[in-house]
Amino acid sequence: MNPADDSDVAVISMRGVSAAALSDPSLLIAEGVDWTVRRGECWVVAGMQGSGKTDFLLMIAGLMPPAAGVYEFLGQKTPIFETERLEERMRLGMVFESGQLLNHLTVGQNIALPLRYHHDLGAEEAAERVAPLVEMLGLDPWIHSTTGTLGRSWQRRAGLARALALRPEVLVLDNPLGGLDPLQVNWWMGLLESLSRGHPWLEGRPMTLVLTASDVRPWRGTTRQFAVLQNHRFLPVGPWSALEAHQDPAVRDWLIAAALLPDPGPREDLE
Repeated sequence: MNPADDSDVAVISMRGVSAAALSDPSLLIAEGVDWTVRRGECWVVAGMQGSGKTDFLLMIAGLMPPAAGVYEFLGQKTPIFETERLEERMRLGMVFESGQLLNHLTVGQNIALPLRYHHDLGAEEAAERVAPLVEMLGLDPWIHSTTGTLGRSWQRRAGLARALALRPEVLVLDNPLGGLDPLQVNWWMGLLESLSRGHPWLEGRPMTLVLTASDVRPWRGTTRQFAVLQNHRFLPVGPWSALEAHQDPAVRDWLIAAALLPDPGPREDLE
């Protein structure tokens, strides 16, 4: 491999991984996962509501350990909570569907919090550092407002700003397009595409993205990679063309339930 070309580097590597539900660690939401995400890829993890996508994403982010198997993030076995591994941990950012902002802080204070906490910056210096990010995400009007004054879609955008504050290499997003109007969907699609290609905020470095979706229609026809989490199985599929042509019954059932394929009607029992 050309030393200048690091696109073949495995950012996420799972071998025989099982993932549990956060609310009940004895309940497995996926078993026997073998999956590799390479630097600069964008993966959409699809599945019906209640399939465990959020729990799976929490495991990817290192917020909970795998129930079994080996999960390595940038070559480091997870979880990576030790103080001496802080640098590796900060290479990944997470955007929660609800934003998960601190209600007693202003929007600006929430966004600047990672810089203040991890780089020991004062309030003014941290605010100056994130000012271009705030402007980029259109959050200027609410910078001094508490988070409760924002609608849910803008809280999610503030959560995105906080996740981007440290300029991570990998970003995981829980259902970023869920419940958004078409204007907001277009904005998110455009920004994520820009991050994937190499945004100026990242100094042109392409970002690796993993996101979940119940409705994948906005991603239809794109060159992204798709995986399906269904019936406790995690199935890495590939691009959209491979998703539509996939013959696994779990994938076909999900495509039909998501109205992405016509329902063939009742199945005949085979003799």
